[in-house]
Amino acid sequence: MDDPALAEADHLRALVALGTINTLSLTAAQLAGGIAALAGKKHDSSAGLEVVDVASGGGDVTIDLARRLKESARWGTVSVIGLDISPRALERARALAGRCGSPATFARRDVTVDGCPPCDVAVSSLFLHHLDDDDARQLLLGMAAAARCGIVVSDLIRSRAGLLLAHVATMVLTRSRVARVDGPLSVRAARTVTEYRALLASAGLGSATVRRVWPERVVIVWRAVGKEP
Repeated sequence: MDDPALAEADHLRALVALGTINTLSLTAAQLAGGIAALAGKKHDSSAGLEVVDVASGGGDVTIDLARRLKESARWGTVSVIGLDISPRALERARALAGRCGSPATFARRDVTVDGCPPCDVAVSSLFLHHLDDDDARQLLLGMAAAARCGIVVSDLIRSRAGLLLAHVATMVLTRSRVARVDGPLSVRAARTVTEYRALLASAGLGSATVRRVWPERVVIVWRAVGKEP
């Protein structure tokens, strides 16, 4: 899915497939829970919440996350912006947000080069497994430096069960040839729970919680120093 030579139609079908899988995996709900744990009591009833979704892809998770945060009524205003480097993904995300009437917005940004903009909470889903340890460490450090409350990350676990689920899910839920190849490859490129903890420790974020969730994923929550729930 990261191949710039990939045909547009194939890329869009893969983004749709990934959106379906993320919906069934409850990705946005898990991110929203982490955000509430970090910032749920930070703001009074009239204050706002600023969330940045790093590597937002086709926008499905960003849009669902914005809806959930707004409906929770914990904050006076909610701003959710998705950042991605792919013009195709951004075009699809903006079109989807328009059809849904979503308040989520999207912008082109290479966070591995330009960093994460300031926000209350920085989130990311299914991106860390694309990065080697050095780049993943730099991404986490950049997100942590930008986020006033903390960060929430969702990603795959490398396991036999995860590989089996990837094969079955992509065969049953989509006809996308790219998704059927990319899903299992992504699981193989992911980390184990132990490796996630080691990566966080090496980035100085060893206080983060790493929770195993359905379906063979982790949710990482790191709270900025001195911020209370």
